[in-house]
Amino acid sequence: MKKLHMLTFILLVAGGLNWLLVGAFDYDLVHSIFGDSLAKVVYILVGVSAIVEVVNHKSNCKACGSGSMM
Repeated sequence: MKKLHMLTFILLVAGGLNWLLVGAFDYDLVHSIFGDSLAKVVYILVGVSAIVEVVNHKSNCKACGSGSMM
């Protein structure tokens, strides 16, 4: 489960940084690296990663899983 968490976390960070570049500079790094067809796959993987992290967040987050408030 830790490997899945690390993979989804990396994809979410990459997706977030890509959105920063799109919003700030109108530059889509994922599209530039992977082209049309593979960029779509990367975007789908980032979206699935977000769903996985939302579903598994409480068990992966030390602050949320311990029952204590921040």
